[in-house]
Amino acid sequence: MLDLVSDERRKMVCNVHYTMPPMVRTVELMTDGYTHQEIFPFLSDVLRLCGMLPATARKESTGFIFNRIWAAVKREILTTLAEGVSDAAEIDALWAHMFQTSVVPCQMMDRVGLDTVAFIEDNYINERKLDGSLTVDWLRNHYITQGKLGLKTPEQGGLYPPSTVTAAATGTTTAEKQMPPIFVLDVGLGANSPAYPSLAGISTNGKILRLDAPNQPPKALVTGLPLPDGIDVDPSANRMYWTNMGADVTAKDGSLMSATLDGTDKKVLLGDGILTTPKQLVLVKDQESGTEKLYFCDREGRSVHRCNIDGSEHEVLVQNPGGVGDLMDWCVGITVDLRQRKFYWTQKGPAKSNLGRIFRANMDYDFLASGETASNRSDIEVVFDKLPEPIDLEMESETGVLCWTDRGEHPRGCSLNCAKVSGEGEGDMKEVKILARRFHEPIGLKLDLARKQIFVCDLGGSVYAVDVETGKKTVVHRDEGSYTGLVTLPGV
Repeated sequence: MLDLVSDERRKMVCNVHYTMPPMVRTVELMTDGYTHQEIFPFLSDVLRLCGMLPATARKESTGFIFNRIWAAVKREILTTLAEGVSDAAEIDALWAHMFQTSVVPCQMMDRVGLDTVAFIEDNYINERKLDGSLTVDWLRNHYITQGKLGLKTPEQGGLYPPSTVTAAATGTTTAEKQMPPIFVLDVGLGANSPAYPSLAGISTNGKILRLDAPNQPPKALVTGLPLPDGIDVDPSANRMYWTNMGADVTAKDGSLMSATLDGTDKKVLLGDGILTTPKQLVLVKDQESGTEKLYFCDREGRSVHRCNIDGSEHEVLVQNPGGVGDLMDWCVGITVDLRQRKFYWTQKGPAKSNLGRIFRANMDYDFLASGETASNRSDIEVVFDKLPEPIDLEMESETGVLCWTDRGEHPRGCSLNCAKVSGEGEGDMKEVKILARRFHEPIGLKLDLARKQIFVCDLGGSVYAVDVETGKKTVVHRDEGSYTGLVTLPGV
């Protein structure tokens, strides 16, 4: 191209390299040898506004930045395979565990095509006078000449055998294939803010996203929300319900809202002046009472609430006495056990303090008959105490198992936990099992026992599927967002 333009025009030309597959947001920029330096910060700003992650090479380079690093990884992996030290599946398993990722090298090579891998490596061999006997020569002799190219030739296979090459090359595990649609709340505090890194507009950067497939770009259903935190859905009514913490934790500017599942017909159910920082929310269809209620906690409001799905008949079920700054009284997560007619909630305590607690009380408590109020009801029980920092809850009523996320300090914190708290063999309710660890500030969770999974999201921008039997974590989505709440779409 440079041969066809003037010397002056060459200053406006540069190299831009987008990364495949499309859900990867990195894009690299590099000079053509003449490019005006002001081009690069300008293009980088434009790309960030488009949601990309730009990087600029400081000088001309074969392979840009990441591809040079990636090429070295591929060369050593091919050498390891050629020498018979390991195989593709074992290398990928080690990589996935070491880096806690579902993007693994041998799968990526099968996805791109082994002929393309060899073609790219030929450039480095020719330019640097490398020995290709244990890389491209081995790859051509054992795979390419035999028609084994990876995903391009699923019947012949690639680094993975034919029976598994399609699943391997597309990077899907059994858990990922079974992922239901997930509605997840981006609180708006991540590096994907349009104003990043100034943090301006954080209080209106919240979103409701829908994930329909693992490691695919999410669809934004609702935007411009003030720190959304808890969400639940009612597919039969085609509606979702969520809480917004609001911009000021010392003011009553929190809200409870609903919309159709596509994000339209938004309604404010409880608005300014009622709630401070509403948190986890759960929709409860109670056949015994014939009601549909929304249960939720209000953190700085130090309270537990419920109301009808249209916001009417709003009740305060628990009101702790402390002031706004009394972290021991902050109510965060909530779940309901219809079988035992109990609701459970967390009071997380100060950050990383190991003073977190889980409480429960009766759903049908008669305040009038007892002569008590939400501030002094006598049926409240402490189920667990001295927890690192418990956050969101979910209950499996049939088994009596309670699950919760914990944002506290390692080794017990940043974890997914469960314990049997009701039903047959209740015991002393002190056997807490840590099902999975090493999250990045986990908050939202959703049980999906039909698939034997628990979905978890964290402030680090990840959504995980956790196997309920093994505790194995699979990343089904990761970006630069900051996730607080999630719910799966049942029946899909």
